[in-house]
Amino acid sequence: MGIESENKEIEKNLRDIARNLLQEKKVDAILGYSKGTAPLSTSPIIIRHIDEVNKLIWNNLCYMNLAKYLVPRIPQLKSPKGEDLKIGIIAKGCVGRALIHLNVEKQLNLDNIKIIGISCNGIVNRKRIEREIGEKEIFEVSTSENNIMIKGKDFEKKFSFDEYINELCKVCKVKSPPKDSELEDIFIGESREMKSIDDDFSDLKEFESKSPEEKWQYIKELLEPCIRCYACREACPMCYCNLCFVDQNKPIWFGKTTDLSDIIIFHLVRAMHLAGRCVACGACSSVCPMGIDLNMITRKLEKLVKERFNFTSGLNSKFLPPMMAYNMEDDEEFMLEEN
Repeated sequence: MGIESENKEIEKNLRDIARNLLQEKKVDAILGYSKGTAPLSTSPIIIRHIDEVNKLIWNNLCYMNLAKYLVPRIPQLKSPKGEDLKIGIIAKGCVGRALIHLNVEKQLNLDNIKIIGISCNGIVNRKRIEREIGEKEIFEVSTSENNIMIKGKDFEKKFSFDEYINELCKVCKVKSPPKDSELEDIFIGESREMKSIDDDFSDLKEFESKSPEEKWQYIKELLEPCIRCYACREACPMCYCNLCFVDQNKPIWFGKTTDLSDIIIFHLVRAMHLAGRCVACGACSSVCPMGIDLNMITRKLEKLVKERFNFTSGLNSKFLPPMMAYNMEDDEEFMLEEN
């Protein structure tokens, strides 16, 4: 089965589930994906009526983590009295992980949420394609067999799907929402029980083979194009603080300029705040206007948390992330220098 056929089947299934939930009044609204205003994009959509179900779509440009819209609840997801509506949310694996982890951090009440699980087949790396297309205007994007087809004025180009999906998608082990036995009633559609993830982090080997000086040079070159727009923060489901550290005036932790030193501090501190919490959705990189792939930093921290605490975010609703809990038996290796 080609990518196009897979997408049609996923789309049909999620629409059928959404239609049934609305018809049986099990939810007040469905949060999902719809067509975007530009060829290489999609948009979030909230529907409340059965006749709107066909606006829901699935394709390989659905890069947003929809859990972001639930913390805090946006006005469209509240009743006229300000009460939370019952929500059905279209959830690929990383969205399901985000929902479970936000529940662990007591930011969500999953009692009034239905997780409509789908098995994600990968998200296209939009920025990489845009770089290769250059300044040509794109009119149409489609998938055919295992290729991404890009059409514009006087040109048509084909990209291999397996090569041009996000780097995180290539190593993803959680394609559909991880089902939590204690929250079984909220899962509809695709889901699977996962107690742990078997991940060899082989994608980090090249970076880890570098010397400290080479790693530092890599980080500087990676972050140098940053314009401090904070799109990465705004897209991240785990960045829900009322006041971000970067916006504080008293005390001022560091400068707010686009000097490279200030840029690096912002990204590294934000990455540390995501240690043991990042759900590897890649939304931060997908929305970056400069095409910066931030996943190398968060992926490295994900590996460290896995090695030191045997913890993966968003798989279980009972366990707090390592930075929010402690054991007297915790290994203190993190206090020592690495070899």
